[in-house]
This record gives sequence, structure tokens and C-alpha cells, in this order.
Amino acid sequence: MIRKLSLLFAGALLGASAMVVVQGAPASSANAAGNDTYKQLAIFGDIFERVRAQYVTPPEDKKLIENAINGMLTSLDPHSSYLNPEAAQDMRVQTKGEFGGLGIEVTMENDLVKVIAPIDDTPASKAGVMAGDLISQIDGTEVRGMSLNDAVDKMRGPVNTPIELTLVRQGVDKPIKLKIVRDIVKVRAVRSRVENDIGYLRVISFTEQTYEDLQKAIKDIQSKVPADKLKGYVLDLRLNPGGLLDQAVAVSDAFLDKGEVVSTRGRDPQDVTRFDARPGDLTNGKPLIVLVNGGSASASEIVAGALQDHRRATVLGTQSFGKGSVQTIIPLGENGSLRLTTALYYTPSGKSIQGKGITPDIVVEQPLPDEFKDQNVTRGESELKGHIKGVDEDDKGSGSAAYVPPDQKDDVQLNQAYKLLRGEMANAAFPPDPNKGVPN
Repeated sequence: MIRKLSLLFAGALLGASAMVVVQGAPASSANAAGNDTYKQLAIFGDIFERVRAQYVTPPEDKKLIENAINGMLTSLDPHSSYLNPEAAQDMRVQTKGEFGGLGIEVTMENDLVKVIAPIDDTPASKAGVMAGDLISQIDGTEVRGMSLNDAVDKMRGPVNTPIELTLVRQGVDKPIKLKIVRDIVKVRAVRSRVENDIGYLRVISFTEQTYEDLQKAIKDIQSKVPADKLKGYVLDLRLNPGGLLDQAVAVSDAFLDKGEVVSTRGRDPQDVTRFDARPGDLTNGKPLIVLVNGGSASASEIVAGALQDHRRATVLGTQSFGKGSVQTIIPLGENGSLRLTTALYYTPSGKSIQGKGITPDIVVEQPLPDEFKDQNVTRGESELKGHIKGVDEDDKGSGSAAYVPPDQKDDVQLNQAYKLLRGEMANAAFPPDPNKGVPN
């Protein structure tokens, strides 16, 4: 029952620009502006020294400076931030989609790490780790008292290094000790299956592995269902927080033969970059339905917007999140990285989704369980308020609920997509607007 709008991948990434040249400003005004800036920096230095000397609890200098930097960046928008060396490394791991580890999906339960599922063909699955196992010790260290992140960090490590897990398994009287050797673990960015005559593709995140995984998934579906029997595909982007821009372009390109996928526009009005599709539709033009909800953000909105604008797919579900900005990761050497918002992206029709989101062609609400009805599972206005000063300031946004049932029989949106592909829904269900997407 995932309902949090994860922004682990903080948006689409672009190569960093090293220099900005400003022309036309008189030297005197530039000097005056520079002097004023130095005065403000002097105030900052004075306050920093007073905090160090007089604050009731002596703060750590490094932490104080990091917080000051992040305070400056987060005042710009929610997605710009400073990544210290550890956070920068985590970002690289997440976007690469592979790391040295065991290959298990985990959560926290009763102060222990619970195995959701071992990933196929990884050290954990080969060693006998099972879904539902509780990890009580890692290399002899009690898990109780650790955060989930601390436990995950402890289980990750260099390839070919050993680790010992102590497991508590239901129905087994004594704890189980397993010695496992770490190996390269590739996180699957795409999950797929065949539903009789329909291919289901779920893109979980946009990492370096996404397009490659998507290619394999489509080929696998085509090998299992003859072309004349295959009704079409469902591309599920619900709860997808985004990721790498180049992967969003590649995924869109997989279903398009030509045309613009997305454009980005920076600070300079002339700083426009366009990304176009190349010939070749991996699905051979089969009907396509894209599922979105309030948890679909950034790169997933690029894909949905491109396929919708080109009328290649019908977008079904509820309003997407509305994150239309591009973050550039600027390396700072051994000091980590700067994640800075440098551009906005636009769909092929020239629309910015910043603070608005993608509006589905067919709106299908997903009922919330009773336990969630009194909780905030919708995107609040505050998450995008003041995102980019001077851009869409009056846009309140309208991101929808971000809930996908764990059991397919309760998944109203997915089942409606299947009915649509099989021709079980009346044509009246389609929007009359000719500019909206319709099944191919």
C-alpha cells in the first residue's frame, strides 16, 4: 500500500554548464552590486561566529555550514539542494541502478528488518533468504536500534566481501545464520507480465537500466503472445517519482516513430534544447494505454505528456504530480555535489506541467481504503508553492491521490485499461476533444 510521493530521484538530470557570461551591465553598477553582496556575506560570517560561540548547545561546524547552504538552496525551490559526499554517492547508486549488495527488498517491522522479497538470481536468493524473514543481526550486530537506512548501508558493500545475517523465520524454532558473499545487484527498473492477450509494463523508476529493461520486457511479451493475438500494452507509470531525463526520452522513443519528445528551457530565453524520437516503434504500433496518478512525477510525466501529445497513447487515471523542472547535478569534487534547478521542461505541444500535472484523457478514480480516507494521501499545495519564482505562481496544482492496491482485483484503473484495450468499454468513454489521445 504505497502512498508516499517519493522524490528520491529528484527529477530529470542534464549535463552541468560550467560558466554563465553576463553582458551589457555597466562596470559601476556591477561593482556596486558586488560590494553589497560582500556586505551581506560579512553579516553571514558574523552570525556564523556568534552561533558557534554563544548557542546553548555547541553545534558541529560542518553540519552548521551544510545546513546554511541547504537553507539557501531550499529557499529557491523544493528540489535544489546540497549533497554531501555520502548523499552524492547514494544518488549515484540510485541512478545507476546497480550496487554491491545482497539483492533483497526490505522494510522495517517491530524494530527488525523484514524481507519483502529476495530478488531473483542474487546472492540472497541463492543463499536461501525467503520473503517474510526477519533480520535480527548483521555481522553479529543487533538490528534493533538501527534505522532502515543504517541497516541497508551495512548490508551493502564491496563485491566479493562476505556478510553474515541472522534470520528469524516463522515456523523455525532457532535463528538461522547465513553467510552470503556480496555481488553486483541490478535493481529492476521495469517489471512486466502477460495478461492473456495484453502486455503489462510497469516502469518503477528512471535509472540507467530503464530503457534496457523495457526492451527486454517488450521482447519477452512478444515471444509469449503472437502479434495477431496481442491486443496492446499497458504502460504503468503510477507511483513513479521520475529519474534521468535521457531515460525518459528513450522510453518515450520506444513507442514513437518520430517527433519531439520534450524540450527544456533554461534561464536564457534562447537556451532551448529539444529531444526528438528516432524511427522505430518497439511495439509495432500496437494500442497503448498509459496509467498515471498523483505519484507520477517528473520523468514519468515527460513520457505521459509526449505519448499523449502525439496521440500515440490514451492516458488513463488521475492527475499527475506536476513537477516540470530539471535539476542539474554539479560535481563539487570531494565535497559532494550541488543539485540545482536549471530549466523547465515542456511537452511537444509546448505545455509546461509545472504545478499542473498531466490531465488524463480518461479520468478513472481509484477508491481509497477506509484507513487512508482521513489521511493526507493527496499532493498538498505546499509541495509546489513558490517552486520557481515568477513561474506559475498562481498555479495551485492539482495532483491526485497516489494509491495503487496491492491486489490486482481491486485495481480499478488497471482493470479499466484492460477493458478498454479489449473493446469492452463504449466509445462514449473517450473524450470528444480531437486533440486528446485515442487508442491506435
